[in-house]
Amino acid sequence: MIKVNTGTSSDGSRSRSQIIALFIALIVFIVLLFANFAYLNTQASYDKQYIGHAGELRVLSQRIAKNATEAAAGKAAAFKLLSDARNDFAQRWGYLKKGDPATGLPPAPAVVRPQMRAVQLDWERLLKNTDAILSSEQTVLSLHQVAATLAETVPQLQVEYEKVVEILLQRGAPATQVAMAQRQSLLAERILGAVNTVLAGDENAQQAADVFGRDAARFGQVLNGMLQGNPALKVSQVEDRDARARLTEIAELFQFVSGSVDEILETSPQLFKVRESAGNIFNLSQTLLEEASHLANGFENLVGGRSTDTIGGYVLGLLALTSIILIGLVMVRETNRQLRETAEKNERNQNAIMRLLDEIEDLADGDLTVTASVTEDFTGTIADSINYSVDQLRDLVATINLTAGQVAAAVQETQATAMHLAQASEHQAQQISEASASINDMAQSIDQVSANAAESSAVAERSVEIANKGNEVVHNTIHGMDNIREQIQDTAKRIKRLGESSQEIGDIVSLIDDIADQTNILALNAAIQASMAGDAGRGFAVVADEVQRLAERSSAATRQIETLVRAIQTDTNEAVISMEQTTTEVVRGARLAQDAGVALEEIEGVSKTLAALIQSISNAAQQQTSSAGQISLTMNVIQQITTQTSSGSTATAESIGNLAKMASQLRRSVSGFTLPAVPERGTDKT
Repeated sequence: MIKVNTGTSSDGSRSRSQIIALFIALIVFIVLLFANFAYLNTQASYDKQYIGHAGELRVLSQRIAKNATEAAAGKAAAFKLLSDARNDFAQRWGYLKKGDPATGLPPAPAVVRPQMRAVQLDWERLLKNTDAILSSEQTVLSLHQVAATLAETVPQLQVEYEKVVEILLQRGAPATQVAMAQRQSLLAERILGAVNTVLAGDENAQQAADVFGRDAARFGQVLNGMLQGNPALKVSQVEDRDARARLTEIAELFQFVSGSVDEILETSPQLFKVRESAGNIFNLSQTLLEEASHLANGFENLVGGRSTDTIGGYVLGLLALTSIILIGLVMVRETNRQLRETAEKNERNQNAIMRLLDEIEDLADGDLTVTASVTEDFTGTIADSINYSVDQLRDLVATINLTAGQVAAAVQETQATAMHLAQASEHQAQQISEASASINDMAQSIDQVSANAAESSAVAERSVEIANKGNEVVHNTIHGMDNIREQIQDTAKRIKRLGESSQEIGDIVSLIDDIADQTNILALNAAIQASMAGDAGRGFAVVADEVQRLAERSSAATRQIETLVRAIQTDTNEAVISMEQTTTEVVRGARLAQDAGVALEEIEGVSKTLAALIQSISNAAQQQTSSAGQISLTMNVIQQITTQTSSGSTATAESIGNLAKMASQLRRSVSGFTLPAVPERGTDKT
């Protein structure tokens, strides 16, 4: 048996060693495989960047040529584009030569060094010409700006000279002056053509620059001669005022042309160099395009040369797969060995289990005297546990028998107590029902009192409202009487003033009466004087008679007015006395109304107090009603609890009876167990 175990252990150890070795080999192959794939992926990324940079170099070479041509033609934006293209080309070329630290790109491999040397030579010459153009940016732009201004100025000179020619012809100027003016217009056109030729930069540019200088100088000399005269050039001074005014304007326009001559002559050689550099760049760009294409092809050939590395990856993958297969075979062999060991162990365990089952077979029939044999097999622990459980079960059965007897005795006493409690609960429920009925009657009486108190409170509140309205009416009456008193007093004052006014009217009437008397006397005197005058005073006598009659009528009217004024004064005095009496009565009535108002206020106060007391009684009655209702509810709850208690007591008595039955059943259920004799148990325990 020991030899078998030793062989099995050595076989298992050898299998585990083989599995570990195969796992290590598998890990190594997988690491190498991933390293190979990572290397290939990195190289593919580098190849992609190399090809991308080479392709951009081809595009940039043509862009540089295009921008150089446009820059030489005087386009300001082309210089910026040319500089950007040059810098971009230099940057990408630097990535290919020295690598890109930002992306981790290494310098181009040595395989493409020949193509790179060819590109380097063309790039150096292209860079030199590009820098020459960029360094002349200000000169080129300035010269083209001057040329643009000349292109605007020279046509104006021609137009002005044509006007001068028309004026000279109209004024009958000498033919030499007219011819000279016409020649100036043609000379201006030739100056503009020479400038355009200089800007074109072709093979005639240098000759055109010389022609421009001579023509500009000749134009200025003739212009000054026409203004001031120049015998050396046989140019006579123009005398016509209008023509001289036009020549003065031409001289002002020509100042820019004469000032630009030196600048054009000085900068034209540099412009020629720029044009030459642009031509060189165009030619070099074609060569550089071809060399960059060869370089791109070289980088693309690198991709095809990495097939060996790919085959190495496949070999490593195959080795890893082989390791996995070997690991599977070893694990299958180890599993079969473990299955054989498990089968042998299960057979031994099966025999031990059958032996244990034979020993405890009588335990199923309730024989607690059984004892299982404890062996070294795995069933030994089970047998020990069974023996312990049998001992505990013996004690439990004995305890159940003892407890069942005690429970039966206690159940009988408890059942009697529960029945007595149920009877007491029923009696208590009857008493509570009667008390609840009395409380309900009391609650109904309190509800009636509360309703009567609420109705009395409403009546008291209406009394308060009526007293309040009466008080308001009294106050309004007092206010109305005060207004009447004030109006009567005001009317009395007005009547008094009327009496005083009538007195003044009487005085005025007396004055009118006196005037009428005096007028009557004067009329009499006038009549006497008229009668003394005879016929001469006859007309005056008629007037005097008329005046006398008017005086008599006025006297009669004044007496009537005096009578009316006296009557008015008498009525006014009586009215004043009546008003004073009325005022006294109004004041007395106001006092009485005020006293009535005070009485109504007292009635209102008493009514409010009464309403508050009745409301308090109503609130107290409502509170008593609520309390009575709550008490009634509480009594109902108590009655329900008592009823439940009675039912529970009855149910408890029944449950106790059932418990007695269960105790009897429990004793019968454990009666089937066979216990050892008491002395034997005592001997075992000791």
